[in-house]
Amino acid sequence: MRTLLNVIWLVFAGLWLAIGYVLAGIICCILIVTIPFGIASFRIAAYALWPFGRTVVRDPQAGALSLVGNVIWCVVAGIWLAAGHVITSIPLFVSIIGIPMGVANIKMIPVSLLPLGARIVDDE
Repeated sequence: MRTLLNVIWLVFAGLWLAIGYVLAGIICCILIVTIPFGIASFRIAAYALWPFGRTVVRDPQAGALSLVGNVIWCVVAGIWLAAGHVITSIPLFVSIIGIPMGVANIKMIPVSLLPLGARIVDDE
């Protein structure tokens, strides 16, 4: 079932989300200071491609720099990304068949708000 949901997600939402996150990652890596944000964007892009069967966990060893980076990210991009995920999940929840995709969209909010210090792991 996970594979079927991932394939449907990939076709209807995941590919476009991943392309957006990869482009943001490339732009962040071009600017030397924002390379950690670029790496986080690439990690989110991989998660956006195949979200079912994976989850986000916080790294307890993430230090103060990740906290400062998350505050900067949240102000500059995180709030807008989270709002975008909420807005796109609403029509998915309205349609009965799109409910699992809406849940996957909501699942991406924590990592889009605070990407530094987060790891994406398999559910197993």
